[in-house]
Amino acid sequence: MIALNNITFEFGGRVLYRNASWHIHPNERIGLIGLNGTGKSTLLRVIMNEYTIAEGNISRQNGVKLGFFNQDLLSFETEDNIKNVALSAFAKALHYRDEIEKMLKIIETDYSDENLHSLSDMQHEFEVLGGYEMEHKTEELLEGLGFSTADLAKPFKEFSGGWRMRVMLAKLILEHPDLLMLDEPTNHLDLPSIIWLEEYLKTYDGTIIVVSHDRFFLDRLVNKIVEVANQKITIYPGNYTFYMEEKAQRDEIQLNQFVNQQQQIRQTQRTIDRFKAKASKASMAKSKEKMLEKMEKVEAPSAAAATVNFEFRIGTNPGRLISSLENISKRYGEKVILETSNAEILNGDKIALIGANGLGKSTVLRMIANTESYEGKIQIGYNVIPSFYAQHQLESLNLTHDMVEELQWHAPKRTENEIRTVLGCFLFTGDEVFKKLRVLSGGEKARVALAKTILSDANYLMLDEPTNHLDYQSVNILTQALQNYEGSYIIVSHDRQFIRDTANKIWWIENQQLKEYPGTYDEWQEWMQNRRIKEKEQEKKSEPQIPLEKNPIKEATKSENANALRKVKQTFEQCEQEIARIEKDIVEKENELSMEANIKDKAKLLTITNTYDTIKRELALKQKEYEKLFEQIMELEG
Repeated sequence: MIALNNITFEFGGRVLYRNASWHIHPNERIGLIGLNGTGKSTLLRVIMNEYTIAEGNISRQNGVKLGFFNQDLLSFETEDNIKNVALSAFAKALHYRDEIEKMLKIIETDYSDENLHSLSDMQHEFEVLGGYEMEHKTEELLEGLGFSTADLAKPFKEFSGGWRMRVMLAKLILEHPDLLMLDEPTNHLDLPSIIWLEEYLKTYDGTIIVVSHDRFFLDRLVNKIVEVANQKITIYPGNYTFYMEEKAQRDEIQLNQFVNQQQQIRQTQRTIDRFKAKASKASMAKSKEKMLEKMEKVEAPSAAAATVNFEFRIGTNPGRLISSLENISKRYGEKVILETSNAEILNGDKIALIGANGLGKSTVLRMIANTESYEGKIQIGYNVIPSFYAQHQLESLNLTHDMVEELQWHAPKRTENEIRTVLGCFLFTGDEVFKKLRVLSGGEKARVALAKTILSDANYLMLDEPTNHLDYQSVNILTQALQNYEGSYIIVSHDRQFIRDTANKIWWIENQQLKEYPGTYDEWQEWMQNRRIKEKEQEKKSEPQIPLEKNPIKEATKSENANALRKVKQTFEQCEQEIARIEKDIVEKENELSMEANIKDKAKLLTITNTYDTIKRELALKQKEYEKLFEQIMELEG
């Protein structure tokens, strides 16, 4: 499909990739990962041919259609409504729709055979291009990404940047490129929308490359990880969890090789230093010197799995009650966030407040932190020392300070070494720590503000989206810091892996009330699924039962029912065998697609790809048949 062969690319005088290779095959689900600054987004732009490589070559299969979701899409402006913006993905179908309308007007007065044939041809093309389904697909996708039905008619320009990005994401997905490249798509989504997008992309008929810091999202979606590090592109089969396990093993082997080679270099260098001044040994020393120069150096493995090496301090131990919320109400005009709601935060609680955007999670956190007005009473417990982290707190940074000065002013008991260690955890190294805050970007300021929160002596933390602007290494550091933290905290976050690793209680807003589940995110998720199942069962029971005119299952005798069940089970087993055969064929075709000889032969690759697509469609049909047969068995056995 696309092959990057021994590419070298420089950006701003720095080499991002040197002699790096990567072959992208059809129907892959790829997670592209790496620390900030290693060149993940740049690599996608190289694939898009936006940047020119210094060495190597990139080959693309003829006619391959690329789609790239990135921050540049924010510059798009229009007076049109969001439904029409997303619908513009069907440009050809929309053209035929207009032509069909024109032809229908002509036929009103001139219904010649020529015009009728022309109309028929246009209608056929319109159908092939998905014209009859395009409005339904567009509405389904936009609503899945969090828009209400009423929103679809609203002008694009009325929405904020994050919501505009959702529209552009919908448009790109509807264009259905062969290779869909998504640069941090979950940054603009709330938790329900992330889950919806995850399920949607699982069935996407094409190759997907996702740059994301959402480890849970990658685990659920991808079947291959591609890591950009040390100017190389390294490929790992499997999801993110498998990558972490495999990388740990590779790093251990690489570290051993590095240590052994360094020992060999030191020994050789000592020999050179000892004998290069002696005439009888000079040629030998020179030979060894050349050998060292030609030696391919093993690099030390990167420290992506960095660990916390600073101590979390708590100024004083609080009482049992951290904070209580009594009869809390909050409104914005007609919009009700909470209505006489009650809750308690107890010593040792590690709470994640989750849910869709617009329900008021950050508002509730600001109320708890006493930076937002409300009705009711919020009381802080005995000996509680709070610390609040939120995006708006960047305004409280002293822009005349450098990073070290800002943190020393905030945590005077900490040594400069401790402060620099914490800053290093948040990607500030070397002389960067002496940069004035006024020259930092918004994301960099957010990291400094988060470091201040970590360094405080607070025994109660309130954190609003703390993983924003952090890469894997920094999220890992923050996770470990919170796991080691002996105080209590409440976090607003849409990062499911972060929530899984840090929360022992889940809060959410439902019917203008704060709800609590006293367990982990996984336990809450299972509980919610069971609750939904029970609610659906209850709805079915409460629905009026309308007798069907013909229902062979209900009308059948026990003997007929048993015969029907036996026949369905027989068909079900045959279907299972067919699915197993098809899945085996798919694996064979995937192996053929990955062969170098087939990749170079475009005609052969196209033939294999078409066969592969046909088999995949056959599998989808069989799986639908399998599900229907399973439902019949359940009904007959019931």
